[in-house]
Amino acid sequence: MNASRGEETRPSPVLAYVGLGSNLGDREATLKSALEALARLPHTRLLRHSSWFENPAVGIVDGKDFLNGVAELETALSPRALLDQLLEIERAHGRARKRRGRAGVYQSRTLDLDLLLHGDHRIAEEGLVVPHPRMLEREFVLVPLRELGVVPTPLTHIPRQSAIPRQTEPRP
Repeated sequence: MNASRGEETRPSPVLAYVGLGSNLGDREATLKSALEALARLPHTRLLRHSSWFENPAVGIVDGKDFLNGVAELETALSPRALLDQLLEIERAHGRARKRRGRAGVYQSRTLDLDLLLHGDHRIAEEGLVVPHPRMLEREFVLVPLRELGVVPTPLTHIPRQSAIPRQTEPRP
């Protein structure tokens, strides 16, 4: 609280990057709806998003292909508060999070939202790891990030402007 004016003070906004994916139902409509939900988050602005990219379902037996992209947000929400909002958006879109089976197999999903980066925060706590721990292994994350001009590095994971030309059209 700001004692002189009785107002709550918020941290300065940071750039955050959210991975979006869907492989069930009308994938593109679901992703567009998720972007609308991201744009409505408190203390958050949706700045832009990547193109949608078609990707094979990795680790899902007989899974349909995913449609993936990345959204760039400016947010004053903490990483934990943003993650909580992402999980609520998933639930509102019919996502029921299940633990991976004994074989480590992933589940198909109506909507998957992953907090990839949140400013220069580095967090490793129960249920929240930022930067996303498998981000650098996933082309379906790296390609849309590069399209937005963000290149996480293996040592720092902190985004920097890319020297790689931006892709303007989704891959076939």
